[in-house]
Amino acid sequence: MGPPIIGVSKNIERAKELIEHVAHTGLNTVITGESGVGKEVIAQNLYQKSPRMGKPFIKINCAALPEGLLESELFGYEKGAFTGAEQKRKGKFQLAHSGVLLLDEIGDMSMPLQAKLLHVLQSGEFAPLGSEKDVKTDTWVIAATNHDLKQDINEGKFREDLYYRLNIIKIQIDPLRDRPEDIPPLIEFYFKEFATQLNRDNVDNLSPVIMDKMINYHWPGNVRELQNVLKRMLVLGNHEQIIDELIGGGMVMPVIADTSSQDSSPSSAPIDSFLDLNGDNAPDLNNFSFKKIKKKAVDRVEREIITYILQKTEWNRSKASKILKISYKTLLYKISDLNIEPPTKSI
Repeated sequence: MGPPIIGVSKNIERAKELIEHVAHTGLNTVITGESGVGKEVIAQNLYQKSPRMGKPFIKINCAALPEGLLESELFGYEKGAFTGAEQKRKGKFQLAHSGVLLLDEIGDMSMPLQAKLLHVLQSGEFAPLGSEKDVKTDTWVIAATNHDLKQDINEGKFREDLYYRLNIIKIQIDPLRDRPEDIPPLIEFYFKEFATQLNRDNVDNLSPVIMDKMINYHWPGNVRELQNVLKRMLVLGNHEQIIDELIGGGMVMPVIADTSSQDSSPSSAPIDSFLDLNGDNAPDLNNFSFKKIKKKAVDRVEREIITYILQKTEWNRSKASKILKISYKTLLYKISDLNIEPPTKSI
């Protein structure tokens, strides 16, 4: 049995609903999301709730193998089909017959192989390398990718006909930073599971301060990164130091400027200035929203940090995204959302 789907966010609840509706149909499904969000967990749950449960569940990573090797792994080969093929070998499609084949990172599959995959999906048949005889297969294909496949289509990197053949059902898993409400239940589940695996008894629960830091961390590696951090905490024990090092990342960040006047009260002036309590845009304290104020504060800090890194990299967004440990797409979104503009060049 694979791991359960942990989370209470709308995104995760929607994924669970889709699994219930889709699992018995065997319709081709694409699971999308950043690396580490748990796409394989979704695929395993689809399999476990389907009539194919108990039949083979085969996974292959399309990004981990060169084109020639990936083709032979998928379709198999006859003896003598190529140099080194000393005996006949079944491919993943044959091994997954009557079960499920998970094509992980399908966005990295070459165009020639995409054409062969399309043929299999259309006809239910394929020929192993070196064979003139077609083999029939009844395989439920589930694909997973961290690519934006529509963008890949526009760039000529992914076949549009294959996209529509695969994308009958789409399950999108959001990055962990966009569903912070899922972090506490994930921590609770995996902390207990890893404590058992690592033979750790009498494990101290995470303090509210540490939990709050973990909820507010952006988790560029998503659930996989969270799992690794929890294992580190269980082994080393120094919870606060581990999360502080994680958040700090070893980088000196800019100090946010204090916009308060020198003659203001040191305890309240920065907050007064930040909330504009004395200005025309002062919030109605009778309808005060801590959540909105918190978002405003986070946005301000993010804007300062991203601007700082962009300046240090001379506005090289690719380098900046690697330093910040966020995807290039996320960086572009934040630049737009936070209204970050490059300095105007003098003529």
